[in-house]
Amino acid sequence: MRRPHHFGAGILLAVGALLTTGTQAATAEAQAATPTTVRTLAATATAQQQARDFWTPDRMRTAAPLDLLAPGAAPDVPQRAGKTSTVAPTAPAQRPGAVSAFPQGGGPWSGGGAVLATSGRVFFTHQGRTASCSGNAVTSHNVSTVLTAGHCVKLKGSWHTNWVFVPGYHDGQAPHGTWAAAKTLATNLWAASESINYDVGAAVVAPLNGRKLGEVVGGQGLKFNGGYNRPMYAFGFPAAAPYDGKQLIHCSGNTTKDFLFTTDHAMTCDMTGGSSGGPWFDSFDESTGAGLQASVNSFGYTFLPNKLYGPYFGDEVKSLYEQAQTA
Repeated sequence: MRRPHHFGAGILLAVGALLTTGTQAATAEAQAATPTTVRTLAATATAQQQARDFWTPDRMRTAAPLDLLAPGAAPDVPQRAGKTSTVAPTAPAQRPGAVSAFPQGGGPWSGGGAVLATSGRVFFTHQGRTASCSGNAVTSHNVSTVLTAGHCVKLKGSWHTNWVFVPGYHDGQAPHGTWAAAKTLATNLWAASESINYDVGAAVVAPLNGRKLGEVVGGQGLKFNGGYNRPMYAFGFPAAAPYDGKQLIHCSGNTTKDFLFTTDHAMTCDMTGGSSGGPWFDSFDESTGAGLQASVNSFGYTFLPNKLYGPYFGDEVKSLYEQAQTA
């Protein structure tokens, strides 16, 4: 099937379409020089229930993948160096599956394991329309933390509403329940200026039927400041053609560092809109479906088809995770 001219995490415009003004750049640089803080949006218990009620199977099936513009050529804030640190997975034992080919440019995940339960679709309302992304449950102190892309919690100055996470999603079905966000968060540099290098968000989801998310699906591990040029696996629920958002898709391969306008990881992958926020794993074990999350699906360049980019998990993302897991 012929591929469309938009790849990665959304419908992308040519480089230069999204320019950072001098004022925004100066603001971002000033923020980078101060201790990292994280912006958040809280949801009341009433709003959480309204979100769960809002997302019927039909609405989930028809939610549009959220679009993200490609980054412009303006200078961005560099990543701050830090020591490599990891968090171990806490995913419960799952059905093992067949080993897939490596590298993989894009296709349904035929294996089993923990990733089938920890990964899922994210649904929300953005500027009056229903939209979708992807996300992943991770090990956390509160046993309730989901990581996704920054633009999947806040975009163009607006925090998304009716935000829910559906782990193990399949064609409108929610086998592990629909989990409403009690709080959504983003790195300070994404929330303040939508700096593409820091396109990472998180959600703390409320308990469901008296249980916490991690008690039901477990949580993947994490890796911060792990370096570049690593073999990784990417997962998501792309909903733009040729995909339809009905099932978990994956890519795998040896990653490189973006040589153009960001400090992101790059991977050969044909996932499309709706995959935004899906996890990238370092040290991924196909037999158990568990690994260390080291990035999320973020964007692609229109002139580099079948390439997907994900932000580096450095100190800023670690600070986001620390605030989310203790909320």
